[in-house]
Amino acid sequence: MEAHIQFLQITPKELQETILAGVKLQLEELKKEFQPKEPEEFLTRKETAALLKVNLSTIHAYANKGILKPLGLSGRVYFRRSEIEESLISLK
Repeated sequence: MEAHIQFLQITPKELQETILAGVKLQLEELKKEFQPKEPEEFLTRKETAALLKVNLSTIHAYANKGILKPLGLSGRVYFRRSEIEESLISLK
């Protein structure tokens, strides 16, 4: 059985505009929730040392002390750029 809906005192143009306004509002709210994330950047020990302007032995010491968290793949060591930046502390 088909349902029939009757709109009183509204023109087809007004109905279309009302529907479009509702869809636009829903799309804007959806965009807020689903922002694409930036891809994670991984740096080698050498790149990390260059970024922090320190030598490789300092990077090794930071990793041993837990200041930086190394990641490994096929015998190579990497660091997440986001974690490097988070490990920097603000000086007064």
